Amino acid sequence: MYLADAEKAMLDGKHGHSRRKCMELLVSLGEIYDAERLISIRSVHMPGASITGIGEAGLRFVEELEREGTRIPVFATTNPSSMPPAPDQDVGLDAKQIADQTRITKAFDRMGVYTCNSCTPYLIGNSPRPGEHVCWGESSALSYANSVMGARTNREGGPTTLASAITGKTPLWGYHLDKNRAGTLLVKVKKKLRDISAYGTLGYFTGKLAERGVPVFEGIPLDVTDDELKMLAAALASSGAVALFHVVGVTGEAPTRAKAFRGRKVRRVLEYGDSEETSTARSLTKTDRHEVEWVVFGCPHFSISEFRQLAHLLEGKRVHPDVVLWVNTSVPVEHYARRLGYAQVIEAAGAHIVCEVCPCHTPSQAFAQQRGISTIMTNSAKMAHYAAGQFGLLPQYADISRCTQAAIDGKWR
Repeated sequence: MYLADAEKAMLDGKHGHSRRKCMELLVSLGEIYDAERLISIRSVHMPGASITGIGEAGLRFVEELEREGTRIPVFATTNPSSMPPAPDQDVGLDAKQIADQTRITKAFDRMGVYTCNSCTPYLIGNSPRPGEHVCWGESSALSYANSVMGARTNREGGPTTLASAITGKTPLWGYHLDKNRAGTLLVKVKKKLRDISAYGTLGYFTGKLAERGVPVFEGIPLDVTDDELKMLAAALASSGAVALFHVVGVTGEAPTRAKAFRGRKVRRVLEYGDSEETSTARSLTKTDRHEVEWVVFGCPHFSISEFRQLAHLLEGKRVHPDVVLWVNTSVPVEHYARRLGYAQVIEAAGAHIVCEVCPCHTPSQAFAQQRGISTIMTNSAKMAHYAAGQFGLLPQYADISRCTQAAIDGKWR
């Protein structure tokens, strides 16, 4: 693999131990995937910001980098952590986990990382341009960046995003190359999709069948919203490993079906109608119980338009005393929602706005056990997918209106 002089200098240790180790990782990765060279990047989103994810070994590594004087030269943001900004807000952490999470965040802060702790960094400033090469982790975020924003990234993890953040480099392979961005299957959407959850259901259906492919959607309306595409991206990356999709007439690389497939013949076609939607939605509910215990919105993190919708649904209402309702979001969006009055309406109803975290990055099993909770209700196909396997809760899946009414009634009807 060809290396420029500045890259060789980093690999030779002329710019410090941490950059040398990072270059070794990136060069090894590039050689595995036959990359011709490294490319420069200016945008990184790092998934390794949670103590429940990286553990004590990861904490020690990040602190070692910071003590060496490592500084991040690119715009780098962090994925959700395990702790909200107010540590007294109970999310199931013990005292040691709180202390360790604080250390991780401070180490990243001192290195120059924007510790937004959000899975929607594109809503709060990390917004790469179409065609720009970036290095993003977090499955839903990178899928959205690749597909909706038109940036170029592979499906990266914590170590590689950190290495790219420190060096400003990533190997040229995979979805950075034109030839790998062509569609691999066509999905004909034969029904009207009612809301963002319907897009999540579509994504969950497609991801299972697409696996690591590049689905091309035909039949999605041109006025599809960013929130609907956000939920589509999240579900595609959960049931499958989809890092890139195209929507004909909507996303930048798919003005036509032919452009989405880059002139190649369509070899595989799926149809999605009422029966596919019904069976997929049913598969995401894993319990027959009607009692509702924990309702979670914001996977991926809530946007300002979602705040407005939920405030409308909860205005003048009250969450049932036996139900915990979480709204997960980023700090900037929460501040915006508070300035517009949405946050106050939601909190007055008895819901909790929880910033910088989500159940996937907190000790949710411990949180649930402390409260005798065994089920979780959500409008997110991604959250429903991970609930049973990752934190041992049985999911109940429905749209935001039905979830909200269930939170008020304490029953799922």
